[in-house]
Amino acid sequence: MTGWVDRLWYGKGRPLWPLYPFAWLYRLISEQRRRAGWQAMSAPIPVPVVVVGNITAGGTGKSPLTAMLAQLLKDESWRPVILTRGYGGKSGHYPFQIQPETSASEAGDEPVMLSDQAGCPVVVDPDRCRGALWALDQGLGNILLCDDGLQHYRLPRDIEIAVFDGQRGLGNGAQIPVGPLRERPDRLSSVDFVVTNGGWLSELDHPHQHTMTLVPTALRHLASGRGVPLDEIRGKPVTAVAGIGNPGRFFDTLRNLGATVSERALPDHHQFRPEDLQCNGDQWLVMTAKDAVKCREMAPDNAWVLEVSAQLPQAFSAAFLAAVNTADQTH
Repeated sequence: MTGWVDRLWYGKGRPLWPLYPFAWLYRLISEQRRRAGWQAMSAPIPVPVVVVGNITAGGTGKSPLTAMLAQLLKDESWRPVILTRGYGGKSGHYPFQIQPETSASEAGDEPVMLSDQAGCPVVVDPDRCRGALWALDQGLGNILLCDDGLQHYRLPRDIEIAVFDGQRGLGNGAQIPVGPLRERPDRLSSVDFVVTNGGWLSELDHPHQHTMTLVPTALRHLASGRGVPLDEIRGKPVTAVAGIGNPGRFFDTLRNLGATVSERALPDHHQFRPEDLQCNGDQWLVMTAKDAVKCREMAPDNAWVLEVSAQLPQAFSAAFLAAVNTADQTH
């Protein structure tokens, strides 16, 4: 998301109100797709399926949450597999599993990042049902985590988690294109958990709302992989580049670490070029892990990656694992 989208969708008013006929049409189409998807739902999946998604457009923190859930499940002796659409990838065949040599241009940036961070199999297929069955046929795991699949209704699911940006919330409360909503807020009545990234949303009346915090964990030199303490960035002027859904959150994180930040916000899933990675003098160029997987071959020697991890309260972890165990008993 860029600044102008923030102003139009996440401000107090609805400056795009003349587009309301298109919002009504979008709502009609999305509701028809939902009904058609439920009716065309594939045969039950023989293992628990967890879907992580949102009802708003743009980044909310779904992928860090998915990586955190994968680690939580591994700690409980589950063998999770992450399913992802592979947005932005241009593979000639599906499904496939991310390998160490898989590029972001082939698979998309988020699948490659998730493979690096989650340490579990990541299967890419726009048809999540086909990807799920292929993963099980390959014996890759015994529980499936679908990243950004809330509206992929053909995929049977046991647990749904809706993720929100705690700063943006529901925005102006209107559906696309007047506002950021993919679905009406009453869709939340059917999800199991609501996770808010970086703040509590009082406008969301859900019995299982939990706040997630993205915590910086490391600074890594992109070319060499060498890590340095987070304190190394304190007092340092940096150029921060971000092609993510909410670049402002990334810039604020760097400032909270003590850096003096020159911002360079780019569209979500931006296809980077060498000229996007230039900065003044001997400044560090700092980027997100999601962007870094697309820049490995072109980044200058002063490029660094800020690693973050999702943290949630113990109450969420306990409730989530209890829901997984309940789902497992039904399969």
